[in-house]
Amino acid sequence: MANEAKPCPCDIGDRMEYGALGQEVQMEHFKAYVVKPSTASDKAIVVIQDIFGWQLPNTRYMADMLAANGYIAICPDFFVGKEPWSPTKDWSNFQEWLQDKKPTAINKEVDAVLKFLKNQCGAKHIGVVGFCWGGVATHYLALLYPEIKAGVSVYGIVREREDRYELKSPTLFVFAENDSVIPLDQVSALEANLKEKCKVDYQVKIFPGQTHGFVHRKREDINPADKPYIQEARKDLLNWLNTYM
Repeated sequence: MANEAKPCPCDIGDRMEYGALGQEVQMEHFKAYVVKPSTASDKAIVVIQDIFGWQLPNTRYMADMLAANGYIAICPDFFVGKEPWSPTKDWSNFQEWLQDKKPTAINKEVDAVLKFLKNQCGAKHIGVVGFCWGGVATHYLALLYPEIKAGVSVYGIVREREDRYELKSPTLFVFAENDSVIPLDQVSALEANLKEKCKVDYQVKIFPGQTHGFVHRKREDINPADKPYIQEARKDLLNWLNTYM
């Protein structure tokens, strides 16, 4: 997440030229991107967008990666038709833009997604993966939805709730060492408080030399030095889901 002093750098690097493998569906009052694995599965992952919206090719690439690993993946439009942020916008207006797009105000849509996955896709085990804005949303859902089997919050922290360390779902938190949006002191505070207050499994992992957005934003070929960290983070994400799903 960002503020005008420290803009969210998720747009740094390539926007993938990527066609995506799934399809868009209408779900109650909003749309979603859905991609299914090649063999039937009762395990599903809700993929939560960053500030650049549910149609971003990078995020759909991550959904397709999950489907290739045996999960039904769904990336809903949690902005419910509202315009996503754009790198061309004035960052001084970011907080105003965010007012009606809070990552902690998505319960109605989440309930609809869970219903769809259970009734239309036969999902019996549901996890959540989110990036940036979606990382905050993932942390939030891990506090409120015990039915979620596992969460992976990628560069996102809920900051304003007093119960933010009382996770109901096993959650992996992925951070970048050189993240100007989430400084390491905030990560350290999160880990210390989870150790004291959290009663389910969790892990906090910091990737050296990386910046905000590295897991889903950068292409592996931008900087060869980043490639092993991107691959390791994605492997960690899959391993966490495989363990708890």
